[in-house]
Amino acid sequence: MEGRLTGSNCDDGSRQLTIALLEKLAPREGYNLTALEGIRLLRSNRPLSRTPVLYDPGIVIVCQGRKRGFFGDRVYLYDERHYLAVSVPVPFTMETEASAEKPLLAIYMHLDFKLAADLMLQIDERNDSERTKPAGMISSPIDQQLGASVLRFLQALSRPQEAEILGPALVREIYFRVLTGEQGGSMRSALTTQGQFGKISRALRRIHASFSEGLNIEQLASEAGMSTPTFHSHFKAVTNTSPIQYLKSIRLHQARLLMVRNGMTAAAACNEVGYESASQFSREFKRLFGLSPAEEAKRMKANFSIPPAHGGSEYVSSH
Repeated sequence: MEGRLTGSNCDDGSRQLTIALLEKLAPREGYNLTALEGIRLLRSNRPLSRTPVLYDPGIVIVCQGRKRGFFGDRVYLYDERHYLAVSVPVPFTMETEASAEKPLLAIYMHLDFKLAADLMLQIDERNDSERTKPAGMISSPIDQQLGASVLRFLQALSRPQEAEILGPALVREIYFRVLTGEQGGSMRSALTTQGQFGKISRALRRIHASFSEGLNIEQLASEAGMSTPTFHSHFKAVTNTSPIQYLKSIRLHQARLLMVRNGMTAAAACNEVGYESASQFSREFKRLFGLSPAEEAKRMKANFSIPPAHGGSEYVSSH
């Protein structure tokens, strides 16, 4: 269910400074690149009704405005009091509350698995907290410590020398806050390579790396060391969808990305992502996005500024 709003854990002065810094660092609508790889700043000046999205693994910290993610029967709230952490690529539906007077301002951190693994090892060695049931996506309150870390991070980004020298350490600090926070145990469990969750995570990475190839479920199940029914069951528990539907979603999101970012025609994108039938591609595309490929590409270009760089768009996966 949607997280319950609580009183702000950061004083208003710090929050206003955080927003002011982010407004300067993200002057244009859409994603604004930063001096640090994998870190983008998002600005949205308009609301967005429910639309299918595919989040790459990462951390989304909203400093102004509000987003909701709808995943199965659960609602994930992420706003100035809650952040979203995603440990595996998750297709779901998202909506945004924003306006020109009060734009949505957010930090998107594409998940650095090496950095997370290094921190997890140190955390677990010290037995600071126990791991709990893994989750592919969590929404957690922003406590005072994380809020302070975010403010210092934005202050450093505002100064080129500090961004280059201090930025990586401040990113590490934010990761630490997330991995040891209220649901840090769940996040660490999800990122581990052990157990059934880890096997499904590896299968997801395989799908993302080879989505245009002739993958089949029996092959993926065999690589995961599971029977097909067991693989199907565990896959659905992690992603809330079947392996076949997930693969279709990846291909369709990638096709949308190719049309918007690279200017491909629907026919070229269809072929590029592994569809053999153009008519099947068009039917399934419209079923997912509610518009034809050409109409959806036009809508995306009109509403979103999608950067040319590779690496974790909120609206379409770019693994």
